[in-house]
Amino acid sequence: MAEVLFYERPVPLNRGAHKDLRLKGVPNMKFAMNVHSVPIIGTEFGVAARDVAIVFAGTDAATAGPVALLGLRPNENLYVDADGQWAPNIYIPAFVRRYPFVLAEKPADQVGGDDFTVFLDERYEGFNTTEGERLFNVDGTDTEMLTRAVGFLSEFQQNVARTKWFVEQLNKHDLLEPRNIRLQKDGEDGAEGKSINLNGLFVVNENKLRTLDEKTTHEFAREGIFGWIYAHILSLSNIDRLTQRLDMREQAEAAGSTIRN
Repeated sequence: MAEVLFYERPVPLNRGAHKDLRLKGVPNMKFAMNVHSVPIIGTEFGVAARDVAIVFAGTDAATAGPVALLGLRPNENLYVDADGQWAPNIYIPAFVRRYPFVLAEKPADQVGGDDFTVFLDERYEGFNTTEGERLFNVDGTDTEMLTRAVGFLSEFQQNVARTKWFVEQLNKHDLLEPRNIRLQKDGEDGAEGKSINLNGLFVVNENKLRTLDEKTTHEFAREGIFGWIYAHILSLSNIDRLTQRLDMREQAEAAGSTIRN
């Protein structure tokens, strides 16, 4: 299954096996603590650009997809603290908000019906059989809560398809270029500190964007592509804010280490 990241035990939602399953609210997002980036869809670019950096990640431009950059070190989300609380007033990508459900390709042994089916993470601490909202009514039909969750998944998947088309247009016109991000940390007494290198990232080349032919320019304007592109470009300034978050976390780690010693 692709793009499941923090799902520990994803299984297909089953009316029989899960007929008594309930979902209670959990006041933390610890499940997202160890991801430094997540996929993001184009319809989110405008609102997400205020808070997070949006870049394209992949082995090359042809395979790159848009992601929200959440951290600068492996397995670390700088927007989630040690208690699992997402930073206040910071946008939470839909990829994260859809958890503990996900719409994914059906197992190979299942035939017929749609190509995608609803999965859930059985390891999610909010699932139980005694507390919270039921997934299914007594007669086996979907509850209102599950209907809303599935609707959100379907809308997300539709936007994934449009986002892929958007990236195809960027590649068709050779607008993506590699961008390696190197952050040099200060060491003690003026010495050079450690550096952080982020590779496999791509951004839109603004010079090439300005030289698009008239036909392509009109198409991009008609399809709303320019809005997504400029949201991405403006979001890149958030890398500096992410660096500041890393500095504060490292200072807290150093202070904690001093206290323990």
